[in-house]
Amino acid sequence: MDRFEGKVAVITGAGSGFGREFAYKAASLGMKLVLADIDDAALAATVDAVRAQGGDALGVRTDVSDAAQVDALAQAALDAYGGVHLLFNNAGVGAGGFVWENSAKDWQWVFGVNVMGVANGVRAFTSIMLKQAEPAHIVNTASVAGMLAAPAMGVYNASKHAVVALTETLYHDLRLAGASIGVSLLCPAFVPTGIANAERSRPDALANDAPLTASQKMAARQLARAVESGRLSARDIAEMTFDAVRDGRFYVITHPGIMASIRLRLDDIAQLRNPSDPMSVRGETKRDA
Repeated sequence: MDRFEGKVAVITGAGSGFGREFAYKAASLGMKLVLADIDDAALAATVDAVRAQGGDALGVRTDVSDAAQVDALAQAALDAYGGVHLLFNNAGVGAGGFVWENSAKDWQWVFGVNVMGVANGVRAFTSIMLKQAEPAHIVNTASVAGMLAAPAMGVYNASKHAVVALTETLYHDLRLAGASIGVSLLCPAFVPTGIANAERSRPDALANDAPLTASQKMAARQLARAVESGRLSARDIAEMTFDAVRDGRFYVITHPGIMASIRLRLDDIAQLRNPSDPMSVRGETKRDA
């Protein structure tokens, strides 16, 4: 997909971070936007900013973990613009700490948004794109956590590994179906976004009653420091992602230095070694992230 003007983009998690920058970039290319987020105020701010730039945008409050709400988002896009050409399954949250200390609610919340949010988007929008029989593209936001397994990030790692597997399978399935729908898997490392403050969007029903454990506090501090120290901005990532869509490129690895850790993991598997700590790799991996 290399023509954007006049086409329709749907973006989840559009109230902040990557989603907001995807919206700004899409609007600058003349796309019509259907923007979704669970945070009403953040969503309204992005819609207003796009419209202030002369863009055409519709905001639809959506909890992506709820299949019915994602179906309603798809219908809203059809009602407003008659089709969908570019989908960003981008909404994401995280929880850290030793994996045995994560609560059942942690697992339900993170997997509900990170995994079922992507699954719901794929299910609701792919059939629309197939019926259109014209070029379209789906971008699923995973993370380098979908290719690595850093300590004290078990729930998040597992969810992003699921997104990687889901997206690679989607690519194969669309090829088997002979569809003219491209697929990209976005795997950024640390970038200053709102992911470190994801708790603000956690539903009350999935809030934990127990205080944070020492490992959870440690993981939160490390994530906050890593995210804020990221050298690339969310705008940089948006530019890279749109380049990948134009080029029809599947893997979008935004921080090349992280490849050293990915290669180490692949070598561990190929040589049947015990897993190495991906954070032990020095040099470019640390600087790029």
